[in-house]
Amino acid sequence: MRQLLHIAIVGYGAAGQAAALFLGAQGHALSIYEQAPAPGPVGAGFLLQPTGLGVLARLGLHERALAQGRRIERLFGVNAQGRRVMDMRYADHAPDSFGLGLTRGALFGLLRDAYDDAHRIHTGVPIEDVTAEGTCLRDREGRTHGPFDLIIAADGAHSRLRRALPDAQRRRETLYPWGAVWCLLPMRDWPHGGELRQRYAGAREMIGLLPVGKRVDHDGEWLTFFFSLPGEQVDRFDANALSNLHRRVATLWPEAASLLEGIDAPEQLQRARYRDVVLRHPVQGRLVFVGDAAHAMSPQLGQGVNMALLDAEALADALAEHASLSEALAGYARRRRDHLAVYQRVSRWLTPLFQSGHDGIAWWRDLAFHPLSRLPLARGQTLKILTGTKKAWWR
Repeated sequence: MRQLLHIAIVGYGAAGQAAALFLGAQGHALSIYEQAPAPGPVGAGFLLQPTGLGVLARLGLHERALAQGRRIERLFGVNAQGRRVMDMRYADHAPDSFGLGLTRGALFGLLRDAYDDAHRIHTGVPIEDVTAEGTCLRDREGRTHGPFDLIIAADGAHSRLRRALPDAQRRRETLYPWGAVWCLLPMRDWPHGGELRQRYAGAREMIGLLPVGKRVDHDGEWLTFFFSLPGEQVDRFDANALSNLHRRVATLWPEAASLLEGIDAPEQLQRARYRDVVLRHPVQGRLVFVGDAAHAMSPQLGQGVNMALLDAEALADALAEHASLSEALAGYARRRRDHLAVYQRVSRWLTPLFQSGHDGIAWWRDLAFHPLSRLPLARGQTLKILTGTKKAWWR
């Protein structure tokens, strides 16, 4: 587009931050609204896939991300009896392929520090909806902001702007019955510094340890620890639940138990619940949804942040390539449709295998998941899904 736009970005997580960097570089005038009085990272450490690393490279942040994070070469998971359930190596996809374990704080800091126009970020402003004409925002106090040529909803899995849509525009929006508690732990002498390691007890319990590199506010190297639980147990996680967690980790994964020695209060563990969100269309007039606001999913594939970064990149590219705003938004939706459909569907399929009360399904998972993933055709497709490079069902 030759025309420079006045664009509102609602939310300053990964999707909003990346959109601000891409669109600011194109010369658009930005107004960014964040509900938190002091914006900061939300969530655990995560695994950045090659696709997400590619977006950071376009933003000039690849090397700084590598310096903050921890290179991950392998995903490895076994059941309570030690049977191999998952074993995937990035090098089997491509010799130079890898993931990057990173804390949310590190990514937030990288994206924040790269944005030069901090005065455009309006904090402590919870945006509730879009006005009837579709060009202004309304906040919780009833104040209006705008008008804008384009509004980008990047306000996360619990998006208020999405909830303000007519019900018919939300094809699916459900809260998964399972969640997790998590925390960051000093890496100490953990021997699996290049691997995401998981331990499964049926489908009811899943423990994970992911090396995530450095923290902004602490020295040394760190791990993200997570423990899967039914949602109601996550919501009421207390001292008794913490004692049980210690017992279960000691039973299922003795090697990891010592890492948790400093965790003696339930408040030291954060709680996470997950949503499954599918919109009929990510574009509503001048309003476009990106990131978890558009397509929140379970964390089984570890793709949430990657998808948010890819959305921001695709939207900026569409605005640069098309002559009009309507053409650009339609082009953005087409560009992301098939890729997102694959990951939403596969994430939904995999969730009962790892987070549910279906022990029978877990028995078949333990028996067949790893052998099937080694078959020639399945192997290539599995590795594409892992690395974020499966662009559609047929490619």
